[in-house]
Amino acid sequence: MISVDAVAVEFNGAALFSNVTFNINENDRIALMGKNGAGKSTLLKIIAGVNKPTRGKVSAPKDAVIAYLPQHLLTDDDCTVFEEASKAFARILEMKKQMEFLNKELETRTDYESDEYYAIIEQVSELSEKYYSVEEINYDAEVEKTLKGLGFTREDFTRPTNEFSGGWRMRIELAKILLQQPDLILLDEPTNHLDIESIQWLEEFLVNNAKAVMVISHDKAFVDNITNRTIEVTMGRIYDYKVNYSQYLQLRQERREQQQKQYDDQQKEIAEITAFIERFKGTYSKTLQVQSRVKMLEKMEIIEVDEVDTSALNLKFPPAPRSGNYPVIVEGLTKKYGDHTVFQDVSLTINRGEKIAFVGKNGEGKSTLVKAIMGEIDFDGKLQLGHNSMIGYFAQNQASLLDESLTIFQTIDEIAVGDVRTKVKDLLGAFMFSGDTIEKKVKVLSGGEKTRLAMIKLLLQPVNLLILDEPTNHLDLKTKGILKDALKAFDGTIILVSHDRDFLDGLATKVFEFGNKRVREHFEDINGFLRNKKMENLREIERSTTK
Repeated sequence: MISVDAVAVEFNGAALFSNVTFNINENDRIALMGKNGAGKSTLLKIIAGVNKPTRGKVSAPKDAVIAYLPQHLLTDDDCTVFEEASKAFARILEMKKQMEFLNKELETRTDYESDEYYAIIEQVSELSEKYYSVEEINYDAEVEKTLKGLGFTREDFTRPTNEFSGGWRMRIELAKILLQQPDLILLDEPTNHLDIESIQWLEEFLVNNAKAVMVISHDKAFVDNITNRTIEVTMGRIYDYKVNYSQYLQLRQERREQQQKQYDDQQKEIAEITAFIERFKGTYSKTLQVQSRVKMLEKMEIIEVDEVDTSALNLKFPPAPRSGNYPVIVEGLTKKYGDHTVFQDVSLTINRGEKIAFVGKNGEGKSTLVKAIMGEIDFDGKLQLGHNSMIGYFAQNQASLLDESLTIFQTIDEIAVGDVRTKVKDLLGAFMFSGDTIEKKVKVLSGGEKTRLAMIKLLLQPVNLLILDEPTNHLDLKTKGILKDALKAFDGTIILVSHDRDFLDGLATKVFEFGNKRVREHFEDINGFLRNKKMENLREIERSTTK
């Protein structure tokens, strides 16, 4: 059992949260919830031992292994994917190496009666007990199974890690965590860099193989599928629910309604007591009653109603300048990397004003076709942008491309031109950056805040073709909905690469399916597409593509 005992965190004298106490038991699958800035990631880092609390402590058994996957990660580039993943067993292999070294020393020493000799025997005995208590594992087979589950192919195993994007490196780190079989797995937005098939694999692993899990995620389906407990961080304290996310939402609503009723009743009582005091405070015969009521007010503990997150993104894209009838025309497009063909002989036409979705398994070419449209890669075939096509591009790793040494204000001020420069603060305020917040350094921002900041760049110049590659990564459910409404109202053309069915529902009116080196056009929305393929959700598309 891991215990969090009276933990408090303060910044510049202001409390982020205080007196947070709870236990994490084996088989707990905990969703850590709360609005942006409530302190979820901070609490996760304290449990992981990465950060120290201002007060309080986290206790765990001596040999407990706590593994932590942060939102943003930098890995070394000195080895292959397989070698990096195998580092998960470094502790065990180091024990074996140390045992062999000590046993060799025992063989060569002759001071059998010395204290040093007995100390080495004790050391070997202690190491042996730990080493042989670990279940015998075929390390290579486990590494292979885990990497393949997370979407790597056998050909990827020998490739250097520096050939992979940040998202794929995150998967390598996730593989290392899962291979350690830790007592507690801490995950901060783990699904942001996973395709739908890998998310499903991770869900099954966490439910069936993990001991205890605590996760921060804005992926409602993922959280619902894996958790059996929800801890909410709000107004500097926590509420602990022994239910999954959907049930927690219902119970939280009931709790707030009850608090509101208690608050209203108390305010009514305060008003009545105050009126009595005001009426009789100069009346001699009522002096004792007045004093009694004054003391009653002084001792009364005022009921608080938990805050409802009313902060909201004010997002509206500028009017789209008129483009030609066909912003994108592709004919016979083929893309290869060496002997590997991503797709071949792709032909498609995108009409002005269409909102289309690219769906399919990671590695089938969705982001590759986007890069071809953007002119970032070479290809064979023909790709033509229509007359007056003005592209606004949000890349999958857009948030990580921000300069972390700048403040929020500097980030936008340095790229704003013309009249917009006088409205930078208004623009930041519309994206929930206001007051002293705009002087925060980018490096201290949460994933959601970085994504919002990166999205402002799309609004700084008029565009008529929006290309968004996984734009909902790091966004909470509320902000996702606001972005979706803004895109629905946008009068230009949109290409969406996304694995989020809820986000695509009611937004995309046509689907391009990527798989088996082909791109197939479906003249229907995401739900019609799934119905016609007799599939319940996008995960089944992934399985079908794999087969």
